[in-house]
Amino acid sequence: MKKRILTGLDRIREGEWKRLKGYRLGLLANQASLDGKLNTAGEVIDRFLPGQLKALFGPQHGYGGEDQDNMVETAHSHDNSLNIPVLSLYSDTREPLPDMFEKIDMLIIDLQDVGTRVYTFASTMLNCLKAAAEQGKKVLVLDRPNPLGGEVVEGNLLRPEFYSFVGPYSLPMRHGLTMGEMALIFNNVFGLDCDLEIVPMEGWRREMLWHETGLRWTMPSPNMPFPETAFVYPGQVVWEGTNLSEGRGTCRPFEIFGAPFLDTKAVKQALEPEFIGGCYLQEYLFRPTFHKWENRLCRGFMIHVLDPHVYRPYFTSIALLSAVMDIHRDDFEWKQPPYEYEYKKKPIDMIMGDPSLRHDLKAGASLSLIKEKWLADLESFVSWRRPSLIY
Repeated sequence: MKKRILTGLDRIREGEWKRLKGYRLGLLANQASLDGKLNTAGEVIDRFLPGQLKALFGPQHGYGGEDQDNMVETAHSHDNSLNIPVLSLYSDTREPLPDMFEKIDMLIIDLQDVGTRVYTFASTMLNCLKAAAEQGKKVLVLDRPNPLGGEVVEGNLLRPEFYSFVGPYSLPMRHGLTMGEMALIFNNVFGLDCDLEIVPMEGWRREMLWHETGLRWTMPSPNMPFPETAFVYPGQVVWEGTNLSEGRGTCRPFEIFGAPFLDTKAVKQALEPEFIGGCYLQEYLFRPTFHKWENRLCRGFMIHVLDPHVYRPYFTSIALLSAVMDIHRDDFEWKQPPYEYEYKKKPIDMIMGDPSLRHDLKAGASLSLIKEKWLADLESFVSWRRPSLIY
């Protein structure tokens, strides 16, 4: 019988809550912050520590995960069941202001990451660590699995001049870290000296992909409906920096992508088989109900992951991007700023983290050569991250 995995929140429920007695607590969480019995983090904490929860905090998309897309801000609100404020960290500010922490001694962070550098929950956590360190507050991170596992890393490292809300540090696109491990790294590399503790999972191993955890998937954001979405996201997010639809406005965002002008047969024919290993590209028609190409018929693909151990999402999407750029030189365009509150840099450079990648693609550089450029950095990263690994 498979051993049951306990998340950090499960361990709080199973007895670790006792360490929280006497603290005035804040909770950064959202609709995916559930224990194994589908109780919310707020319910679990309030059940064992009644009256100690003083404020809730929500990341991008809101505490309830209700808001779509980038730069769609969430207002502050009130939780009627707990009778405490819900403070948005994706509003006119993306970092906690001093008055937000006045009523708490400890901030509990329980967010489900998706294993990709550009997912903004890591940046929200970093902003909270900085604020907590400045104000002398304790932070407790309740750890959760990286749905892509913790062994495989992929992509170029983010260049420091491109640090942003979609890239808080020089991580590869697929970083292979849990939220708890990222918190340890951030506390160290930024010299925060935050009073930080992690509640690790029980039973999770680095080689585990989401389907091997036995945990139920709850959408951590509106356009992350399935674990399959998370598998393709490290590559498919690049379409956000282009005029191709990344599938927002469909039921399978990021798995579905395309544009009205796309010649799917030509794109597919241009791809070398080794560049799309472990997946199948199904030619697909779709009509987005909102966002890019709203109500327009788009030609594109639905990407099916056949073997997640072979499939490399970032490289596969880079190969697709190269083919689209070559075949559709007159129709293809880079998306212009703003993007996640950056008003000058190109969104694609912020997403990929290094403008030389865009220049190489424009120049028609060999994909194998492009990939080779980031391998040495990846090897160094794997060695460098080792002291921060919990599992």
